[in-house]
Amino acid sequence: MNSIFDTLLSLPLFNGVDRDRISAVAGNTKLHFLKYPAGEKIISVGDRCDHIVFVLKGRVMFSIQSDSARFRLTYTLADNSVVAPEYLFGMSNSYPFSAVTVEPTSILQIAKEDYLAVLNSDRIFLINYLNALAVNAQTGVDGILSMTSGDLLRRIAYWVKSLTRKNSDDITIHCRLRDLHTILNVQRSTLISALDTLADRRIIDYTNDTITILSRRDLVALLVED
Repeated sequence: MNSIFDTLLSLPLFNGVDRDRISAVAGNTKLHFLKYPAGEKIISVGDRCDHIVFVLKGRVMFSIQSDSARFRLTYTLADNSVVAPEYLFGMSNSYPFSAVTVEPTSILQIAKEDYLAVLNSDRIFLINYLNALAVNAQTGVDGILSMTSGDLLRRIAYWVKSLTRKNSDDITIHCRLRDLHTILNVQRSTLISALDTLADRRIIDYTNDTITILSRRDLVALLVED
């Protein structure tokens, strides 16, 4: 079984930190290790984000939907993933999604105040956290450019990039096609043509009420195509 130091070293926000520094963090920080069975809800929409949360081992499914519930997107995060660090600080501290364990799952939580002390203790911790925030902040630029281009493929790519994380798996859009073309403000034939293009490139698969993302990386790459 890995030690607590190995566990922390494997987490994305602790990249580049040596073992001695991790040892000091473990000794001076309250680390809350939690275990959940499969099917347990660990986050509800609107819950306040007052801890930095890591999925240590297992799988967690996240679900976010529109107010009308016509559009819903789900994805999973697995071992050594950080959960929405951008909601820990700033004006909005409420999670916009729910999260349920897919299998028995181990979670690490660090209270906001304690994590703030960690960030102040070492420049590398702070840089890692700022880099995580920057990834999400820069997504907004992609979105503006995708909307102005009029390219439906890029608009779909922006949705998925914005609502999921880089290491997300099992990404599925749950929305009837007859609703989706209205939401996107395009003709149904235009939507089907775009989906067929993505399906032919093995980026997605779709039915009348779901779009399954087969390759998030290839879909997001459309945002930077010339």
